[in-house]
Amino acid sequence: MEDNKKHPLAERFRGFLPVVIDVETGGFNCRTDALLEIAATTLTMNEAGELCIDETYDFNVDPFEGANLEKSALEFTGIDPHDPERAAEPEEMVFPDLMQLIRAKVKSHDCTRAVLVGHNAHFDHGFVMAAIERCGIKRHPFHPFSVFDTATLSGLAFGQTVLAKSCVAAGLEFCNTAAHSAAYDTEKTAELFCLIVNRWKTLGGWDLALAAQASDAEETATADSEER
Repeated sequence: MEDNKKHPLAERFRGFLPVVIDVETGGFNCRTDALLEIAATTLTMNEAGELCIDETYDFNVDPFEGANLEKSALEFTGIDPHDPERAAEPEEMVFPDLMQLIRAKVKSHDCTRAVLVGHNAHFDHGFVMAAIERCGIKRHPFHPFSVFDTATLSGLAFGQTVLAKSCVAAGLEFCNTAAHSAAYDTEKTAELFCLIVNRWKTLGGWDLALAAQASDAEETATADSEER
């Protein structure tokens, strides 16, 4: 790649780097309930202009001090927060390291910031932002409120909104016994997101967007010239 040429992914989402996130938690309230697992899958773009998986990072997390743990949530995920074999780390150790890894990916792809991709993404975004706040991290890579939600995209593309059913409808393998592990769900969500974006490109949707952008740029240039 030439020194002055941006990474092709930098132009695809307005300078945003999609980062797929999944969290497993001790409940539904991001302010009061524990975050127990987090996984992040970064994406990249190959020479054919196809979105693809780059790397996955996953961490087991100790409940923050005073965190609520709902019995029903733990039964659903199968997580024992007090199991020493989880090798869990406190949020104050996990989040600075994870944010640094993601910032490096944003920079290497010539992007300006990361945008969270998730299945029912606002749930994951809420827990991530709450943990960032608890850790006192002032400089983080994520957009403060924008997300890409694969539940919505799958509803449009496949008529399904549940992750497992969306993957099956998309022709992707999905193991129900491995589900509700942050790392597994993150990579499945990443595969689903890449498939939808790449299929849109194959169908010509991205070409239409590029043509519209080129037309807008030409009209702006013409208007500027006439004003002179």
